[in-house]
Amino acid sequence: MKNEAHNREVVITGLGAISPIGTGTEQYCASLKAGKSGIDHISLFDASRFPTTFAGEAEGFDPEVLLAGQPVLQQTHERRILLACAAAFMAAEDGKLSRDEIARNNCAVIMGAGVHPAIPDMQKLMDSGVYPSLFNDDDLTPEKYTKAIIRETGGENSRYPIANRVNNGTQAIARQHGISGTCYSVISACAAATQAIGQSYHMIRRGDADIVFTGGYDSMIFNFGMYAFCLLGLMSTQNDSPQTAMKPFDKDRDGFALGEGAGVLILEERQHAEKRGARIYGRVAGYASSVDAYKVTDPHPDGKGAVLTMKGALQDAGLQPHDIQYINAHGTATSKNDRIETAAIKEVFGDAAYTTPVTSTKSMIGHLMAAGGALELIATILGMNAGFIHPTINHTTPDPDCDLDYVPNTAREADITTALSNSFGLGGQNASIIVTRNIT
Repeated sequence: MKNEAHNREVVITGLGAISPIGTGTEQYCASLKAGKSGIDHISLFDASRFPTTFAGEAEGFDPEVLLAGQPVLQQTHERRILLACAAAFMAAEDGKLSRDEIARNNCAVIMGAGVHPAIPDMQKLMDSGVYPSLFNDDDLTPEKYTKAIIRETGGENSRYPIANRVNNGTQAIARQHGISGTCYSVISACAAATQAIGQSYHMIRRGDADIVFTGGYDSMIFNFGMYAFCLLGLMSTQNDSPQTAMKPFDKDRDGFALGEGAGVLILEERQHAEKRGARIYGRVAGYASSVDAYKVTDPHPDGKGAVLTMKGALQDAGLQPHDIQYINAHGTATSKNDRIETAAIKEVFGDAAYTTPVTSTKSMIGHLMAAGGALELIATILGMNAGFIHPTINHTTPDPDCDLDYVPNTAREADITTALSNSFGLGGQNASIIVTRNIT
């Protein structure tokens, strides 16, 4: 429900992007317009024994260059934290926010992050051979999986499956920029980044901060991450053609490719931004979230959570379905998600669903889990400001259940002022956010 008492306008004044199709917003934007695929065979570790051997590794990511002279290089070698810090520096530079400027203002950092195991320990577990052996068990159940983990790791009190450091990247951003205000991570799977951005929007709107670093970061391209998603049966296995394997809304889709990266946005109260002469990309106009209360691995078959978030975001923005000119879909290339998201869009938008372009950024960058919503929103904002809608690549065979305008394979010139971005995660976590382009 729109709260008139908390009506401070929230604008976007900085962007930082590290993705499988480019590092930096300029390269990322050019690759989006070109319909470039960032999916290829994995080079970060030996994935030859897995059913899926490809993913979207961050292109052009060199922490020694991007974070040259920064203390974080001596503090950690964890890839996802370095991704987060590098993207945050890009966003601060883009937003012309110096450390002194941050210190003078009420700043916060809220990031979407993933739950990660203690990776060195998981390497030992992978080397034990238990995971590959489970692939050959046609009758594998969660109970058998749990017993195998306990057997291999030494008992009920083992720290192998659950040790994690979920807030380290967010805290590292705060340290690097001297942010002493609110600092926390949102842990809600694939909806994490969008929910973090939504929380940041509300924080500024109600006057609890003037500037917030927000977005998401993640890297699941390591042995245990790949194993977990292969075991869930969510990954494409088209290993002979990785660049065309990610096929959102296509009849021949068979699952997603993992991706990695980070997206950071600077959100700011409008008058504060204008006073310091900041560039304004656009405005956050509405946001909503929900949970399916259904299954951990499947969306609700009626798409009720997706429907609630899209309707809620429209209500929060004071908009009608026909006001939305473009939808950046969750678009995972899994059979259930694409079909259910399409049906949910139809329920919310009615006849307007068939005239509203819908695309999946994941077709190019893969599924970035906790980072996905941030890079998808950045893709939306970049396209709006550059006058194009990026395509859904690898869309060649129409699916009768997915019959909307997915902008197949080729970018489209478009004058978009209002767009909606969806993120729907494991556990039934859902979030939708609406942005408008800044018009001067």
